[in-house]
Amino acid sequence: MRLLSFLLMLTILTGCGVQSIPQSLNATEAAWAEVQNQYKRRADLVPNLVNTVKGYAAHEKETLDAVVSARAKATQMTVDASNLTPEKLKEFQSAQSGLSQALGRLMVVAEKYPDLKAAANFRDLQVQLEGTENRITTARRRYIETVQEFNNLVTVFPTSLTNSLLFKHEKKAQFQAEESAQAAPTVQF
Repeated sequence: MRLLSFLLMLTILTGCGVQSIPQSLNATEAAWAEVQNQYKRRADLVPNLVNTVKGYAAHEKETLDAVVSARAKATQMTVDASNLTPEKLKEFQSAQSGLSQALGRLMVVAEKYPDLKAAANFRDLQVQLEGTENRITTARRRYIETVQEFNNLVTVFPTSLTNSLLFKHEKKAQFQAEESAQAAPTVQF
């Protein structure tokens, strides 16, 4: 009888989130670390890109300064996965968005200089930056998926019951598009 009770208790515990909630939390934290890793990769590429453009477009100082400033702001903003509130995530997104916009302006400047666009080191950096932007998108998508799984575990019965009794984890914050991303860009010919 004790063996049957033990087996029944073991079955209940394995199906109620005792293992799956911490595993999902670990996956969420790992996914967030990968998001930060890809943003760091982008930030590391920026100085090389700026220095390459400087040689060709010295009089575009305002754009170059904006990129350097946005990079500094983006790299100063860090958020610990365990303290990822919607407010902190929005602040992080804002800093990264500022860098994205500054890099966009830098690419427009590069279009004005055919010699710069033809330079091998600029092309290589541009390709690396494009690849990094794709990696950021992939890392963010994976983070969104792991947060969804975690949030389901802590809010959907029966694992929500285990969470409320044992762990008391709150739902994790998700990425949200900036308001400016909601509007379609204007294309003029």
